[in-house]
Amino acid sequence: MKTFEIKDDFYLDGQPIKIISGAIHYFRVVPEYWRDRLEKLKALGCNTVETYVPWNFHEPHEGQFNFNGRFNVRKFIQIADELGLYVILRPAPYICAEWEFGGLPYWLMKEADLKVRFDNPIFLEKVDNYFTKLYPEIVDLQITQGGPIIMMQIENEYGGFANDKSYMGKIADLMEKHGTEVPFVTSDGPWGDMLEDGSIQDRALATINCGSKIKEHFKVLKDFHKEKKPLMVMEFWIGWFDAWGDEKHHTMDGQTAANELSDILDEGSVNIYMFHGGTNFGFSSGANYYDKLAPDVTSYDYDALLTEWGDITPKYRLFQEVIGKHREIPTVELTTDIKKIAYGSIQASSKTSLFNNVDNLAQKITHNYPLSMEQLDQGFGYVYYESNIGRKRHIEDFRLIGCMDRAQIFVNDGLIATQYDLELGTQLAFDLQAKTNKLGILVENMGRVNYSVKMNHQEKGIRDGVILNGAFQSGWAMYALPMDNLAQLDFSAEWAVGQPGFYQFTFEAEEIGDTFIELPSWGKGFVTVNGFNIGRFWEEGPQVRLYIPGPLLKVGTNEIIVFESEGKVGTEIILTDEPKLAKN
Repeated sequence: MKTFEIKDDFYLDGQPIKIISGAIHYFRVVPEYWRDRLEKLKALGCNTVETYVPWNFHEPHEGQFNFNGRFNVRKFIQIADELGLYVILRPAPYICAEWEFGGLPYWLMKEADLKVRFDNPIFLEKVDNYFTKLYPEIVDLQITQGGPIIMMQIENEYGGFANDKSYMGKIADLMEKHGTEVPFVTSDGPWGDMLEDGSIQDRALATINCGSKIKEHFKVLKDFHKEKKPLMVMEFWIGWFDAWGDEKHHTMDGQTAANELSDILDEGSVNIYMFHGGTNFGFSSGANYYDKLAPDVTSYDYDALLTEWGDITPKYRLFQEVIGKHREIPTVELTTDIKKIAYGSIQASSKTSLFNNVDNLAQKITHNYPLSMEQLDQGFGYVYYESNIGRKRHIEDFRLIGCMDRAQIFVNDGLIATQYDLELGTQLAFDLQAKTNKLGILVENMGRVNYSVKMNHQEKGIRDGVILNGAFQSGWAMYALPMDNLAQLDFSAEWAVGQPGFYQFTFEAEEIGDTFIELPSWGKGFVTVNGFNIGRFWEEGPQVRLYIPGPLLKVGTNEIIVFESEGKVGTEIILTDEPKLAKN
């Protein structure tokens, strides 16, 4: 049985070991490609892989767990073990990771007295319940039991959120209660009070997250340790993520990053973040919020060593050269045959309006005031609100109160305004022209904030109400639209120009390969491929094309459904073998 210890250095079976790790998030990669990405990690010269475990991925609704298929974290770890890679696991309730709500489940917000990421008994009880299901998947994969897991992280960048040491200690207690035997680590930025606030030095090795000035930051970490301990950059940021509306795809010069890696390995150990970023499939992308909402795009390419679609980059080769100075680079046979295929231009075969399908997609819920997405037991997607607002007249004061994130406002199914983020709550005036008038509001959750103080208030939809001429409007019909049941669409139902709608495409595939979908002249929405939501698109950019992994396709007839919310519809979609991450 192997042993792993943290003393003045990292020790494997009593011998010092330099950890050279790369981050791969199994939840951002289709399972059919896990082995390929891990083989490429090993071929780089890494001896370890690191991954988070997102709570909301495995328990999307309270008490409903999934560890099968693409949720099979155990299988991912076992493949790493088969390849001779060690594993750093970060299973704490919060992960950040530019993931929806930082991995926290939406349903936590339904508890009025629950406070996330604090020593709060209700929150800790929910974490305990989650660990009861998670740990049987991973506990026997620790190195103490013959598996590859060598370390587990307590929380994540906690010093950038709070300094509740009692909470940190209780999370560690829960992890030990459920079977953690390997050493603990924490990771925080080396700035300000973050290391002090986020560390529990008597129980966990403090590590740092940064992307530059390594020598300077390692000195901070040495001083913080006060005694000789191993130095490690747990997240060595070698690129960055993109938000909708950014001017360009973020990149970091490869040689500059390689020089920083050299400085790390001269003194300590590293986890490259990201080795392979992958994709924010479906509605899984998170958001940041400082002066305004910055929701992340579908691609999590991160300018990593492997592209979003798994290709080896020039930066990979530069890193491999640096790593080769510290350990022998193994010869690895890549066993997964991956090709890119252009399936060409496709025209829609059917189309239908959202408004003529809401009763097919959701059960109507009536209430005297609007309910939030969370109150409707819904995590992701859209909510459609509808109310009869009466006779022909002038509306001089229309306002959405407590609404997040993006609202399209319709009168008699015609769009009158769209409000997003800071615009929400702005007063509108308009005339009602018909004898009786229907108000419709389609609200989209653009991704819950995954970092910092804004995490405390991430309820989506309409939380407070709708003002009409100075008074709250009552009498609402509501439709929860997580958009996970598009097989129930009725494409024979009428379509209308300028309305949110669904568009069905089919194409024949004689062979299977990765492809990339471009939607020229389309506005905003999401795309499903054979029932799998591959993510959002938006003409705002910078992302231009969405990645479709080959395993989502099949030989024969394939179905693509595009939901477009703005009434901006192109004449075709294009499946190309050329990726394009940004307009520029």
